[in-house]
Amino acid sequence: MRLLLVLLFFAGFSSFAQEDTTAVQDTVTHSVRKATILSASLPGAGQIYNHLAMPKGKKKAWWKVPLIYGGLGTMGYFIASNHSEVLTLRGHYTNIVDNNTAPTDEYAVYGTDASAILSLHDQYAQWRDFSIIGFVAVYAVQVIDAAVEAHFVNFDVSEDLSLRLSPTMPTPQTAGIKLSLNFH
Repeated sequence: MRLLLVLLFFAGFSSFAQEDTTAVQDTVTHSVRKATILSASLPGAGQIYNHLAMPKGKKKAWWKVPLIYGGLGTMGYFIASNHSEVLTLRGHYTNIVDNNTAPTDEYAVYGTDASAILSLHDQYAQWRDFSIIGFVAVYAVQVIDAAVEAHFVNFDVSEDLSLRLSPTMPTPQTAGIKLSLNFH
């Protein structure tokens, strides 16, 4: 599955591919703009682009793609199901108001009470609207994530960095804290 995603990525975006031909240079210029555009055009593509550009051993962006599609799929499902209920309840409401006929499905318990059907209609419409906001939020967060992670593709966080806090007394009357940052 992972190989298939990588092949689809390179087939669809071959014009964006960069190749490092020199043995001395070990980092390829990584474009934040490309990661953002890829993620905006195809959700998850920016995360895969960032994953492929990361140095060996630090690759970790691929696992976000199933979460992205899971979030978008879940929000899409709720949008569709809530909208379906809105349309059903709208039909029941117009039948009650125009023909004074009660629904025959799961809403039959409400009989010819138009205000109860209207209240349910409004509730499902509100849930549908919140689902649309959730869909847009998941989409926006994955684009922002791709852009932010693209900034940190070549960021070095090696084990040679250390930060040490220790108490110190610069003068006999003054206590303080000494901060030491070492780059090895």
